Amino acid sequence: MRPKIYLFGDSITEMSYGDGGWGASLADHFSRTVDVVLRGYSGYNTRWALRVMDKVFPAVDGGDCDPLAVTVFFGANDASLPDRCSAFQHVPLNEYKQNIHSIVSSLKKRWPKTRILLITPPPIDEEGRLRHPYVENPMGLPERTNDAAGAYAKACVSAAEECGVPVVDLWTKMQQLPDWKNVYLRDGLHLTPSGNRIVFDEVVTKLKTEGLSLENLAVDLPLITEIDPNDPLKAFQK
Repeated sequence: MRPKIYLFGDSITEMSYGDGGWGASLADHFSRTVDVVLRGYSGYNTRWALRVMDKVFPAVDGGDCDPLAVTVFFGANDASLPDRCSAFQHVPLNEYKQNIHSIVSSLKKRWPKTRILLITPPPIDEEGRLRHPYVENPMGLPERTNDAAGAYAKACVSAAEECGVPVVDLWTKMQQLPDWKNVYLRDGLHLTPSGNRIVFDEVVTKLKTEGLSLENLAVDLPLITEIDPNDPLKAFQK
């Protein structure tokens, strides 16, 4: 069977298999070599993610079926403000960082050889959040702010360093473009095709630095170019 890469996260992961999504792009990039498995859960925070990990991932068999990598992409919901309309999703900053530690620790215990890649929450366009509310917002104030997202992004980067795993600092990367709010975000939080492309590019780059790239992955079955037109079945006798 093909090896797997799991994408574990919130709605930004769940939506990543849509047209132009970063998950769909990964599946296309690794086609014929790796199965990219989507495990995205809209609205989830790290507290909830920890509660469901045993249901999200298969039982450990200790064999060659361990995944090659898992991306962990949480924080956008944890960073919801505790006194605004999405307060039920809020996780305090210190707990968020500890939860990231716990998620990584659980994955390492389950699959010691699997590469784990953290992704920080993206930046927030507060005006965009007011224009596209997800729930009733009687206060008329954004339920997320870019400053709060930045604090959680920094905590994610710090947790990655402490856990010894790579991280994509999406919050910083996206803001390097002056017009990032319009180019990368479609509703102040979720990603446009250009925003998805940033995630895809960064994930592919980080995985390559961890030794996971097309150059060192085997194709599972003969390519059409390897099949002799005069003796097609010969290719399948290997």
